[in-house]
Amino acid sequence: MLPEQKKKIIVLMINMFIAIGSFGIIIPILPAYLVSIGEGGMAAGLMIAIFAGAQFIMSPIAGKWADQVGRRKMIIAGLSGLTISMFVFYFSDSIWVLYLSRVIGGIGAALLIPAIFAYVADITTMDQRAKGNSYISAAMSLGIVIGPGIGGFLADYDLKLPLLVSAMVSLVSVIFSVIVLKESREVTPETGGPNEQDAMLKKLAQSIHKPYFIPLIITLVMSFGLMAYESVLGLFVDNQFGATPKQIAVMITSTGIVSVVMQLLVVERLVRRFGEGIILNVFIAVTAVCFFLSLFASTYVLFFMITLVVFLATSILRPVLNTLISKLAGNEQGFAMGMNNAYMSIGNVIGPLLAGVLYDVNIIYPFILGFVVLGITIMVSVTWQKNKKGMLYSDS
Repeated sequence: MLPEQKKKIIVLMINMFIAIGSFGIIIPILPAYLVSIGEGGMAAGLMIAIFAGAQFIMSPIAGKWADQVGRRKMIIAGLSGLTISMFVFYFSDSIWVLYLSRVIGGIGAALLIPAIFAYVADITTMDQRAKGNSYISAAMSLGIVIGPGIGGFLADYDLKLPLLVSAMVSLVSVIFSVIVLKESREVTPETGGPNEQDAMLKKLAQSIHKPYFIPLIITLVMSFGLMAYESVLGLFVDNQFGATPKQIAVMITSTGIVSVVMQLLVVERLVRRFGEGIILNVFIAVTAVCFFLSLFASTYVLFFMITLVVFLATSILRPVLNTLISKLAGNEQGFAMGMNNAYMSIGNVIGPLLAGVLYDVNIIYPFILGFVVLGITIMVSVTWQKNKKGMLYSDS
């Protein structure tokens, strides 16, 4: 990449890291905070679902807006939404107001994430796109790793302090973007206004006919499987192996570090050597096998190792899918990234809810479901790629 490209990528990485990290700060204190206001597990689950649901509903519209009014405005608007969400969260102890804050946060994420990936597509060539998307995904993973650690440290001083710090850091990111971030492309009068606010269902219907529809479905399945896995992870290792909170924290942090390393150092090299198609098939298969092996893990250490491989595989799949969708999207990068975010949000909503229901029936059912769904997905992916006649294995 040219120096100017690298500078822009760094700015985008900082924005993504702050956005994801500022939310991650509140994760360690959320259960205790909800108990302090008289709420419990149902409220915690609803907060995840409400955020993802708002993100899902808004994503198709936000993606279109990113094409129409420019990436910079959407990035700033998204960061502003996340900032407002954090301030609302901090200043209220009403559960209904907290739910409202999650709606605002979900909308902010929907505005931000597609615009950032569309920005990357604007400033990179096809050959550079995997690397650019890997950097952004690594910033997301780093935010997921560092945010909760900071939150846990701050909570020792005051339970609500992580909420305030999160809001202030997010506000800094808004100011930073206003000053530093430049528009990635010229917005013409023909595309300069959000005049086509098609319904979300219509957008989803349109996506069925796009050349990147199957990668969108795989994105949904990956998000579904990963969120289902994450949502029962702590409960499972506690039930099966008597894992302590410290052991669970080490597991989550380690998987995050693995994700960052893979996305920064490995993804681009794999894509250059093998192409998106092969990487997609191989690591979907790896994830499916790991879900199956989870059923037979007899010790915490063995389950820990399987979990590391699951997160390793999905950390590779995420930027590869983003790159593949971007390559197939042509001139509608904003819409494609918006739909990518929408399908991911569907998985983020359904995964934890269904995994929780199945876990209450039998603790191994979420892993069986993940294995079956991923097995079907690998067959769909292979068939789709054969129909593309090798297109995915060139120009990588």
